[in-house]
Amino acid sequence: MHRFNRYTAFFLVLTLPTLSSHAQTPLPSLGDRISGTVSLDQEYEMGQQFLSQIRRSASTIPDALLNDYLENITYKLASRSQLQDHRLSFIIINSEELNAFAAPGGIIGVNTGLFLNAQTEAEFASVMAHEIAHVSQRHFARGVDEAQAGRVPQLASLLASVLIMATSQAEHGMAAITAAQGRAVDNQLRFSRSHEAEADRIGQDNMYYSGFDPEAMGTLFERLIALNRFGRRPPEFLLSHPLTESRVADARGRAVRYTPREYFNNLEYQTMRARVLGHYATDKEALIMEYRKKLDESTTEFTRDANRYGLAIGYWEDEKYAEATTILSPLLQKDPNRISYVVTQAEIYTAQNEPQQAINFLQRHLEINPNNHSLTMAYIDALQESRAYTEAAETMERHTQIRNNDHNLWFQLAETWGQAGNISKVHQARAEYFILLQDFRRAREQLRFALRIETGNGAAPAEEARLRQKIRDVEEIVREFNGD
Repeated sequence: MHRFNRYTAFFLVLTLPTLSSHAQTPLPSLGDRISGTVSLDQEYEMGQQFLSQIRRSASTIPDALLNDYLENITYKLASRSQLQDHRLSFIIINSEELNAFAAPGGIIGVNTGLFLNAQTEAEFASVMAHEIAHVSQRHFARGVDEAQAGRVPQLASLLASVLIMATSQAEHGMAAITAAQGRAVDNQLRFSRSHEAEADRIGQDNMYYSGFDPEAMGTLFERLIALNRFGRRPPEFLLSHPLTESRVADARGRAVRYTPREYFNNLEYQTMRARVLGHYATDKEALIMEYRKKLDESTTEFTRDANRYGLAIGYWEDEKYAEATTILSPLLQKDPNRISYVVTQAEIYTAQNEPQQAINFLQRHLEINPNNHSLTMAYIDALQESRAYTEAAETMERHTQIRNNDHNLWFQLAETWGQAGNISKVHQARAEYFILLQDFRRAREQLRFALRIETGNGAAPAEEARLRQKIRDVEEIVREFNGD
């Protein structure tokens, strides 16, 4: 099984009943005066609670190339947006269902199904720009403001419903809204839908100023309406972002009013899309044949390169590693420092039991791009495959200093320390993972296990003191959550 879907089986702690009950648990206090909106810090804290639930209830994609791409394109859009708080958090859910969502505090999420349905980078960017607009215009906070502070618990129910829809159980999400708060929450949801037009308009402006073709928003909308028309049930995205013919017409009308400029296709998006297509293809031979045909019919350098990469992915997915290397080779010769090509070649080396070749190959590129997430994770995988578990874990531990909020990274680190035989480190990494899931009881338990081991092994006083302080920090968070 390739790295794309390794380490995705996380703890499915939340069930539908617990989500309904979670809607009644305390959220950050909004105080008596909202003065037009909830504070940014309160939104951020609320968003982090929402993110922890997503992490606990959904199978997520740790593929570093995909996550890097999502972060890069979103920050590019965010830099030209009206966002006041640029603390953004990202998550990619392992699902072919088309969906994307935003939550208070800069939480941006997509299903891998968005890569399947958005055929160009501009179409993908149109969805991300729309979601950023929801965050920049603080639509959740404005919903609370409209509802007045006395109805804040309904926001919790709405977030719980968004959570269910985000994790590809949309029909249950709609049911949860009705069951949890009845007509009042339904009205609040309709109010949130009234912001769709504003998110379209602001998002389209953001696209243009970020260098993306704003016409792509209308193009994608038309394709989604077609999916809704001919599908047995609409994609989750359309349930939380209902589309109408007027919204399509508005997007089309706005696009022609922007000053004309030349736009270019981005090859990097096509490489990401090819990785997703290859992952979900059930018939790898058919995928190879399709890309061979597309490569033969390519008429531009861009399409040739995109289809060649897709063909290499097809061979890799079909475990035909020599063919994959042969097909990828011209791309590496042409653009030897493109990180997506380098990582793919390293993944092929590792998959065909040549991890040392992957290690040597990646070391050269890490000298050029030190601490690059995608290169580092491919390097760690190669170290693990070569059974250099301690080196892999130490490399990963250094990397957590850069990506401290990456729950996939902490999960994998715990497993790798286990392979290296350092059980205290296993418990410490698990504690960090559970903290990101806001499961503080388990986090405290893991830290106590680690302290017991270190004490029994005669650890240095500084290490014991560090672990005791970490336990106190977690206990203080628990007290804050409980309102003590």
